[in-house]
Amino acid sequence: MTDSLGWRKKFAVLIPSTNTSVQPEFEGMRPPGVTNHISRIRIPNIPLNNDADFSRLIQLIAGAQMEAVDSAMSCEPDLLVLGISAETFWDGYAASKKLKAELEAHTGLGVSMGSDAVENALKLYGAKRLGVVTPYQPVGDRNVARYFTEAGFEVAKIHGLKCNSPVAIAHVGEAELRDAIQAVDGPEVEAIVQVGTNLAMARLAPEAERWLGKPVIAINTAIYWHALRSVGITDKISGWGPLLERH
Repeated sequence: MTDSLGWRKKFAVLIPSTNTSVQPEFEGMRPPGVTNHISRIRIPNIPLNNDADFSRLIQLIAGAQMEAVDSAMSCEPDLLVLGISAETFWDGYAASKKLKAELEAHTGLGVSMGSDAVENALKLYGAKRLGVVTPYQPVGDRNVARYFTEAGFEVAKIHGLKCNSPVAIAHVGEAELRDAIQAVDGPEVEAIVQVGTNLAMARLAPEAERWLGKPVIAINTAIYWHALRSVGITDKISGWGPLLERH
């Protein structure tokens, strides 16, 4: 028997309980016959005023993550999709691959997550020198830069918005995002990457591509593109930029 709504694939989507951007953005990208099943990692909306606060947030996510994974598994999904960003970049390239391998071993499923998805998108575009926008404190920016450097990219510029709580990340509007994109652009930058899944930038990114004439990759778009393509779904979905429209 096949699921009546998710007759093509069912995605278990893991997000922090404070995240209000992944669910609506993923729903907008969802093709017919694919269903998204959200499992929330229960964390408090703690203040994020410095590196210590941000490191504690990562610890809270890691500590509560497996319970949310196991909860999601009871709907018998076809793929685990991490709607989380910072954790997938944390401690560099080897740690990211280890996290993915552990989740795959635990669930028996394939895993799509931000670090992998953006890496694959950048290779598709052939871009090496990056401008990066984050909502993080400096420790988060350093971990993102470390991942990309170890993956063979060069981070030419990085701009952290230093959002003061997990929930506040979703309060960043398009004007502030536009300014951040412009802050990390330059003639040496071949592509701009936005990380932080609670930053709602998936609609703005294709507009920014048109202004700048270079790839602008929103992490939620990259994750969902990676998820679809990894299970053989090649539908072209309009409104979210070249990754979903052409590749």
